[in-house]
Amino acid sequence: MRKKVNKKTHFGYKEVDEKDKSTHVGDLFSSVAENYDIMNDAMSLGMHRLWKKILIELAAISENDVILDIASGTGDIAKLISKEYPNTEIYMTDINMDMLSQGRDRSINESFYKNCHFCQLSGEIMPFGDETFDVITIGFGLRNFTNKEKGLEEMRRCLKKSGRLLVLEFSKPINPIFSQIYDWYSFNILPKLGSILVNDSESYQYLAESIRMHPDQELLKSMILESGFKKCKFYNLLNGVVSIHVAYDE
Repeated sequence: MRKKVNKKTHFGYKEVDEKDKSTHVGDLFSSVAENYDIMNDAMSLGMHRLWKKILIELAAISENDVILDIASGTGDIAKLISKEYPNTEIYMTDINMDMLSQGRDRSINESFYKNCHFCQLSGEIMPFGDETFDVITIGFGLRNFTNKEKGLEEMRRCLKKSGRLLVLEFSKPINPIFSQIYDWYSFNILPKLGSILVNDSESYQYLAESIRMHPDQELLKSMILESGFKKCKFYNLLNGVVSIHVAYDE
């Protein structure tokens, strides 16, 4: 009898079984859920809020669109959409219940829950029908997928033919000198910030490692096109530290 071989993937720089990665990611985000916003502001100097606003501008949302936000976390993207487009219907989703609960509670406390639905799910296996959504957004979540290709194919399946996918994610700096400074900051400052602010350096060590293991701008564009989209373009922000990929068919 042939012995079953467990497929491998990366959790940061560590090699783990594919079947175990979602558990590792889940444990990590459960540990940081309550302090997630504090660390986001600290490590990006608040710039992540601007990046999310740019994402929404690029989404070209219409007033009655049905929108899926994958890896919603504490709800930054959903909040911006809800406030600017109150007649849209937004599905806030996350694989991690602790993060989703933070987003749900925030939506109630900050009054943007009225056009939001909440669903715990994996972006790699979604319970929605084909061509359900006008817009799908995912901010800083794709790099945590076990199988990015499968996730992108699912997003394509759930998106209307006239719809748009927007992926906001850490990427690769363009300038070599800037890249060296960024590496120094990522591996020396981020873990220390995590230790000082939230008593958790390991999660932010993983963050730095997961960014380096994530596909760069051009490779991610190729992966998106291979998943079934006809067109994809990306926009570099902060010299390519982050990028926004916009994918569509028409």
